[in-house]
Amino acid sequence: MSGVNGVSEPLDTSPVPDYASLHRLDGHPFVLLGAGNGIGRQTAHALTAAGARVLCVDVDKERADAVAAETGGIAYVADVTRREAVRDLFAYAARELGPVRGVVDIVGMARYSALTDLQDAEWDWHFDIVLRHAWLAVQYGGAAVAEAGGGPLVFVASVSGLTSAPLHAAYGAAKAGLVSLVRSAAVELGPRGVRVNAVAPGAVWTPRVASLLGEEGRRVNAENTPLGRIATPPDIAAPLLFLASPLSTYITGQTLVVDGGVTVKFPYPTIGAAR
Repeated sequence: MSGVNGVSEPLDTSPVPDYASLHRLDGHPFVLLGAGNGIGRQTAHALTAAGARVLCVDVDKERADAVAAETGGIAYVADVTRREAVRDLFAYAARELGPVRGVVDIVGMARYSALTDLQDAEWDWHFDIVLRHAWLAVQYGGAAVAEAGGGPLVFVASVSGLTSAPLHAAYGAAKAGLVSLVRSAAVELGPRGVRVNAVAPGAVWTPRVASLLGEEGRRVNAENTPLGRIATPPDIAAPLLFLASPLSTYITGQTLVVDGGVTVKFPYPTIGAAR
């Protein structure tokens, strides 16, 4: 068989994986931080549907219990911005589920304020709720997954860490730090078989966002999105599952933007034909 420039190429007889099975996580113990609502709840369902056994961690006991009951997981209540709490929850996961094979961390929240009005407490709160828990998850979860033979750590970043928006300064700075942390963790933990990635959503119609924006906010965001609608939590849970599954075993250190195409648009207003 002739190839490039007439040079003969050997016939490819390499093994073909069972691609349909590579999304499966059968029996794998996973720790899910922020499982109780919105993206976290949908991710608990996604992991469970793929066969994972999930420790459903949330700061709210009622929500942790509810999503664990829905998915057949185990509820666990913890403030994952505190070191002792994260240390203890990974020890508990190992006792109850066995060696932890993966971690998904969706914890994060924004409060809106002008940069010049931000107080120290608000700045510190953002870095706790966006970044500190991720650092702790890398330390304890990364070690646990490495000891189990390797696997994924997956985080939820944000387009606010990749672009900039009014009233989002502290949140955006912390999310940018999370994107950098993902890269650094991927480099350090890769030799131990641990993959570290993130998904960066744009606007997502979670219960909290719905209460903030209302239907007018939903309409405006849908009109601004090339795909013509605002994201819903399953739109984010699906790529989280992909990055947690064996389908992505050669991907690490990456942040996948999931925003319906908003950030790839030409950023300037256009009137008439392009000049």
